[in-house]
Amino acid sequence: MEIATDTIQIRPFQLTDFAMVFSYMGDEETTHFLPSGKMSEDQVRTFIDNNTKAFAVLLRKSGTLIGHIDFFACFGDHTYEIGWAFNKAYQRKGYAYQAASMVIGYGFEQLGVHRIIATCQPENPPSYKLMERLGMRKEAFFRQCIPKGQGVWWDEYLYALLASEYETVTHTDVNMSSKGG
Repeated sequence: MEIATDTIQIRPFQLTDFAMVFSYMGDEETTHFLPSGKMSEDQVRTFIDNNTKAFAVLLRKSGTLIGHIDFFACFGDHTYEIGWAFNKAYQRKGYAYQAASMVIGYGFEQLGVHRIIATCQPENPPSYKLMERLGMRKEAFFRQCIPKGQGVWWDEYLYALLASEYETVTHTDVNMSSKGG
């Protein structure tokens, strides 16, 4: 998947992305709500080398990598899951919304998926508020479903958007260009 707007570009990871990816995936605060948690340098290299589920998000003018979007099939080819992680220097600036809007549009319009889901912990309001802004609705609240270690369990919200609902959701005009999938 390679898609772009005037502001951002989404593309597969490259080996040269290591330093920028490590700058946010190696940060405890940025990765606090990710099940994988903070990554070591070796884990980031593996993440970049073997990743078919996440895509780099870059500022188009400068080429600066600011985060990534997860997007992959789950529950068969008709349902995809979306997620995001952004360098804290680029959070709350609309980039995650724009990138997620682009990927949701790509999923429904190019891939023809039926449903897109996203999950987060209830303690992470910026994430579920973004899901709501994207037109997703909360479908489930799973209690103590993610083991965090040492007897600690996380709760999780599940949000979803159907293709039929997508048609009625207003997203930012992203003037998206696609280079295929």
